[in-house]
Amino acid sequence: MASAALRPLCLCWALGAAAAAPNILLLLMDDMGWGDLGVFGEPSKETPNLDQMAAEGMLFLDFYTANPLCSPSRAALLTGRLPVRNGFYTTNGHARNAYTPQDIVGGIPDSELLLPELLKKAGYTNKIIGKWHLGHRPQFHPLRHGFDEWFGSPNCHFGPYDSRERPNIPVYRDWEMLGRYYEDFKIDLKTGEANLTQLYLQEALDFISKQQASQQPFFLYWAIDATHAPVYASKQFLGTSQRGLYGDAVREIDDSIGKILKHLQQLGISENTFVFFTSDNGAALISAPKQGGSNGPFLCGKQTTFEGGMREPAIAWWPGHIPAGGVSHQLGNVMDLFSTSLSLAGLQPPSDRQIDGIDLLPAMLQGELIDRPIFYYRGNELMAVRAGLYKAHYWTWSNSLEEHSKGIDFCPGQSVAGVTTHTQEEHTYLPLLFHLGRDPGEKYPLRDRTRQCCSHKKMARRTQHRNCDSGIAPKMKVQE
Repeated sequence: MASAALRPLCLCWALGAAAAAPNILLLLMDDMGWGDLGVFGEPSKETPNLDQMAAEGMLFLDFYTANPLCSPSRAALLTGRLPVRNGFYTTNGHARNAYTPQDIVGGIPDSELLLPELLKKAGYTNKIIGKWHLGHRPQFHPLRHGFDEWFGSPNCHFGPYDSRERPNIPVYRDWEMLGRYYEDFKIDLKTGEANLTQLYLQEALDFISKQQASQQPFFLYWAIDATHAPVYASKQFLGTSQRGLYGDAVREIDDSIGKILKHLQQLGISENTFVFFTSDNGAALISAPKQGGSNGPFLCGKQTTFEGGMREPAIAWWPGHIPAGGVSHQLGNVMDLFSTSLSLAGLQPPSDRQIDGIDLLPAMLQGELIDRPIFYYRGNELMAVRAGLYKAHYWTWSNSLEEHSKGIDFCPGQSVAGVTTHTQEEHTYLPLLFHLGRDPGEKYPLRDRTRQCCSHKKMARRTQHRNCDSGIAPKMKVQE
């Protein structure tokens, strides 16, 4: 299997050998689904700026996260490594996801090399705006892991809390705590009003302007969380969407991204700025209909390894380099943003560890299709593998019957007999096989004879990652 991760990296595709490395802007949404954008078929068409971004850039139809939950997927993006390698998994319960809320002391291990740490070697100034979610204790602080600036929070905006044992989530500027959600940074749970997206937008515009004036390349990681329940939007966007409060949040995000791209153009640096838009995991259908998004035609949502939990909206934008109006069927993953960003900066990936992301620049710039699998992990278990248009499930599970009976449903209205199981069902001997081209909703498993042929010939060699854990995992909280 050819892998772009093994290819020698060069800058001949870009602006010439003597040109400066481009700026890198990663726009990471929170719980936004594949079906939330007009360009992916959302019928209300309320994302004109993202749709225009796709028209001017390249749309990725088959782009995935590395885990269907916030913390592990963000760790994978910034390390280029599967969560079972970078420590963001749990062994407390089989196939259960893990994350780092405020009452858990774990976080990103010091042994991991994060993207901003490496980009510093090429002279980049790095900023994170929004949600970190890789540990809240001082040793896990973003500024200890390569970022030069931070405006945001270590966790999501849950609350409000009023006890000393569980205070409201803090908001930081660099090392200084500016206040807390619900206290100093207001979120009205009754109306959904909050000004946070506008604050995050202004932080981005100011940082871009400052870096353009200094003539230094920058890496900006814009990781906002308005579409994570409890969803919010500022006053001018409340009540403007056909989709309710969640749609209001999406409209404000779309407007903000439009202003960021326009700002790059007005400063004359759009052709020297690589921008990539995606989400950390699928829409949280458990929060639907008022607080959750849409995964389009795909099965289930956040926390599951069905397509709805792990296939993400994705757009690459780089005027003058990425051909406008492109649509790619390249299998991509958030881990690829690590390798691709290093390639843009003229850097090699670390050679002392396994890197799971690949360089997507050949797919973006030359239209190449790189042969690679997609691994679907849930906690410590490899649940499924995609190769080409085939997907083999080694385990199926939505969530426990006990949770489901309490109204916790990751697949509302989408029960598929023998597939969306409430017990952990093993299929390792004879994988449950789907053809995603004909059946993107994973409703019709292929017959046994086809399953045997395809699984043995195409899937057996894909399972080398099944036991590739890093050996030491930080203390995480089981989610589910």
